[in-house]
Amino acid sequence: MAKTIQQGGRGPRGATSFSVKALTKDGTMKRLLSMIFKNYKKEVIVIAIMVFFYSLAHSSSSMFIQQLLTIVINPALTDPEGITPYLGKLWAIIGLMIGIYVLGIIASIVYTQLLAITSQKIMNQIRIDMFNKMESLPIKFFDQNSHGEIMSYYTNDVDTLYQFLSQSLVQFFATGLILIFAFAYMVYSSLYLLLIVALGVTVMFFVTKKLSGKSATYFFKQQKSVSKTEGFIEEMMNGLKVVKVFTHEERSKEDFDVINNELCHNSTRANIFGNIMMPILGNIGNVMYVLVAGVGALLWYFRVPNIGLVCLTAPGLGTASYELPTMTSAILVSFLMMTRQFSFNVSQISQQFSMAAMALAGTKRILDLLDQEPEADDGYVTLVNAKRAEDGSLIETNERTNLWAWKHPHHDGTLTYTELKGDILLDYVDFGYTPDKIVLHDVYIYAHPGQRIALVGATGAGKTTITNLINRFYDIQDGKIRYDGININKIKKADLRRSLGIVLQDTNLFTGTVMENIRYGRLDATDEEVYNAAKIANAYDFITRLPEGFNTMLTADGANLSQGQRQLLSIARAACADAPVMILDEATSSIDTRTEQLVQSGMDKLMQGRTVFVIAHRLSTVQDSDAIMVLDHGRIIERGNHDTLIAEKGVYYQLYTGAFELE
Repeated sequence: MAKTIQQGGRGPRGATSFSVKALTKDGTMKRLLSMIFKNYKKEVIVIAIMVFFYSLAHSSSSMFIQQLLTIVINPALTDPEGITPYLGKLWAIIGLMIGIYVLGIIASIVYTQLLAITSQKIMNQIRIDMFNKMESLPIKFFDQNSHGEIMSYYTNDVDTLYQFLSQSLVQFFATGLILIFAFAYMVYSSLYLLLIVALGVTVMFFVTKKLSGKSATYFFKQQKSVSKTEGFIEEMMNGLKVVKVFTHEERSKEDFDVINNELCHNSTRANIFGNIMMPILGNIGNVMYVLVAGVGALLWYFRVPNIGLVCLTAPGLGTASYELPTMTSAILVSFLMMTRQFSFNVSQISQQFSMAAMALAGTKRILDLLDQEPEADDGYVTLVNAKRAEDGSLIETNERTNLWAWKHPHHDGTLTYTELKGDILLDYVDFGYTPDKIVLHDVYIYAHPGQRIALVGATGAGKTTITNLINRFYDIQDGKIRYDGININKIKKADLRRSLGIVLQDTNLFTGTVMENIRYGRLDATDEEVYNAAKIANAYDFITRLPEGFNTMLTADGANLSQGQRQLLSIARAACADAPVMILDEATSSIDTRTEQLVQSGMDKLMQGRTVFVIAHRLSTVQDSDAIMVLDHGRIIERGNHDTLIAEKGVYYQLYTGAFELE
């Protein structure tokens, strides 16, 4: 089953409720806007200005209708000369309308184009930041989280954030401006009618708050269900052969149905609450429109004095005989238009809450990933190319000399250089993946330069764990690990790992040519060095028989190669890296006996002069080791070379002679 992502309880995971308010309170929205404004300040300012002009143009229709009725149409209806005296004013108003609408069109074109470009730039940078963060995370993070769910950060969460930035966020801003302009016009026109609109908007607000909270909760659950579904599908794809071999198809379908039904349920509920909002708000707007029309008509019919800023422009203001003007058809008609526009935009902005909730949920997950603690590295000893001075001391050089040294800075500002020889010591090491469950106990292993150390034992005995500790994929609980006399905690992890070559049981090949895959561990290797590495691993012959030789493209983890060929490329990659210490974790387990004989000669060449740790179940591959460590439940129970252990007739002897198996 797909693993459930764990992030130490941070963020909204496991929460029973969710709302936009919660994410704005915890700083998600603030951080998102801060990231955008920090890197794209100029673009944001230009977009804001263009949206302002667009919103102004979009809101001006009611004002123009009032001006047409007040200045042109109503006077023309009572004037014996008709509309002729008012044509100049008519053309002036129409010209001004055209000018403002053209400005709105230009502003719309500019901000939509700039928004599309800027949104893609933001998404590009976020994906870069996420990938950079992922590369800095410890192995433990990937042990605890399914690959499918991690992928959902890059696909589902980033996509919802893009939709929010390219649509909803600007929609919020534009609609907010339109509402402000509409409100200002209503204050200007009639406070009586504004009270009706205020009552309707209050009802809309409470409906929006109730429904958006419900839809936001389910949209967030939908996000989690999507990532769970993607994780399960990714797991089933990777294990498809196993599924078919064990005829597990029907059970897989049942498991998928459970996860998919959960996604369907959450998505359905989210969309029910999200989609029902617009009709309800629309009907509230219709009722509000009818009330404004009815009340406005009564005010107009009974000539009730109108109260509004429009009164300040009425003739006679300030005279002793001044009276408040009454409701006019021009005010009523334009106010009705503005009411319709106001209610529509309230519905529009309310409709965006669900999208905002889903986007902020995705943003929260993205920020949780970006907030993950990177792999700790407090090392200060680095690996450098070195050469010998005339007095025999080591000095640093930029040239590749195949002589490496540890560069050790001291508190007094001095530097010392220690030759990299490959002397490894595990000094009574204790380790557990969790502090309360120790899996390695008092492990003491020393490997002198050039020695071959074999680790044998049952599955789960701790063999691979030991090599992971040498790489510092994990840090030990107690004891010390020393590399050429230096505590490996003092060595920078990148430099430590650069000095170690590794061939794993599970090969990993990357999309690219055969040559690029072999060169993966040492990008400055020449073509000739790549060829030599392939020859060492005895991979040269089969590579030259490929359709395009070393330029043959590999995809899908080298699916077009046999398992043995993939392993040979993995060994060639380690040979090309030319590290002084090699770790071979079941390196020949996937190779048939005939191929193993070909590889073994190359492996012998590869291991000459290097410290080598060999993990093997096939004991015939470790007989020539300088020392063999037999592990059982995290403890070394026997140690010695092949002949010594055979003579002792202990566990190793029984394993070798087949008295019992590695179980």
